[in-house]
Amino acid sequence: MIVGGGFAGLFAARMLRNTPVRVTLVDRRTHHLFQPLLYQCATGILSEGQIARPLRSVLRRHQNVRCLLAEVTDVDTEGRVVHAEHPDGTTAELPYDHLVVAAGVQQSYFGHDAFARYAPGMKTLDDALEIRRRVYRAFEAADAATDPGRRRRLLTFALVGAGPTGVELAGQIRDIATRTIEREFSRIDTGQARVLLFEGGESVLAAFGPKLSRRAARTLEQIGVEVHLRARVEHVDEDGLSVRGQDGGLTRFDAGTVLWTAGVQAPPLAERLAKATGAAQDRAGRIAVEPDLTVAGHPEIRVVGDMMSLDGLPGLAEVAMQSGIYAALRIRHEVERRTRPPRPFRYRDLGSAAYISRGRAVVRRGPLHLSGLPGWLVWLLIHIAFLNGFRNRFGAVLSWLVVFASGARRERALTSRGGSPA
Repeated sequence: MIVGGGFAGLFAARMLRNTPVRVTLVDRRTHHLFQPLLYQCATGILSEGQIARPLRSVLRRHQNVRCLLAEVTDVDTEGRVVHAEHPDGTTAELPYDHLVVAAGVQQSYFGHDAFARYAPGMKTLDDALEIRRRVYRAFEAADAATDPGRRRRLLTFALVGAGPTGVELAGQIRDIATRTIEREFSRIDTGQARVLLFEGGESVLAAFGPKLSRRAARTLEQIGVEVHLRARVEHVDEDGLSVRGQDGGLTRFDAGTVLWTAGVQAPPLAERLAKATGAAQDRAGRIAVEPDLTVAGHPEIRVVGDMMSLDGLPGLAEVAMQSGIYAALRIRHEVERRTRPPRPFRYRDLGSAAYISRGRAVVRRGPLHLSGLPGWLVWLLIHIAFLNGFRNRFGAVLSWLVVFASGARRERALTSRGGSPA
């Protein structure tokens, strides 16, 4: 039983293809989402079909894998069954011999869940489409506004969190304002749109190291993003947000669009699994696992991907892929009764990459640090390699070339109803 069809769950299912086991992959969505490119869907570069592929299509040649659309709500460790709910509300008990939990994480508002109404996060396809509506509708509403103050507010975009997602979104919104739609409005100057990026820490892209962090900050400033460091968001409402600076003072920023890209937490299933197994959880609710990715006292249960807590590993796609593969290899080892014991899980750092704006990205892998155009080219190759399916790769490359050459973004259809701004 594999819970979750993200990178960890999908790679685990693939690795079990030629193993004499029956695999049930349960997910509350029918697609595998290429989450590292979610921000490109949110800003109109790629369509949802280019970053999301049906799980049944991906696994169609895996005769021992069954895909099931349902949400796992609980785990009975004694009976070795998971409780699941189907879309029509019916429930089911699904038995397992081995359980791989790869349910991922969700957005965290650090105890301020009310902020979600005004500041959507970006973890799902629905989130990306909502952000796309809000961003492009903000320009439309600003064009229709007659009050200068309201227009300024509508043309102000605030992003909370300067990790890869926040940096990438900030850069793309500025690119939209200065290249994609700069000549499409006669009543407003879209280039005057403000993009504010708030980070509670000391630097943007802190995980990339000080050298690339400084380069990324410099690039953001060059393209017009206003970076606010050591800034903690205290309040968010429909008109903007209040931020406490390093001097302790509270500053109000009026913004028509606020987007939340800071922090993650484990889903409710993690708490239920921890209760059922006695497993420890970290501050984000992720499940502590043993070096072989099993839950202590339950060798039949493995937690992988973003939902696992092990040696401070980051929530990256590479960690998810490698942990999913490792979990499957351990199961294969047990099923086939191999005598040589597998080694504990060891993550191989493949590096990190973040796209900032057209032709500008930062890439880190060990001693290799790239930025600017060389970084963008490496970023391009990395993402082409990991996209699922020839159609996805081919379509994505064409879309990137169009955006790079002309700034045009084709995925911009929206209606006058739904979403923000108010």
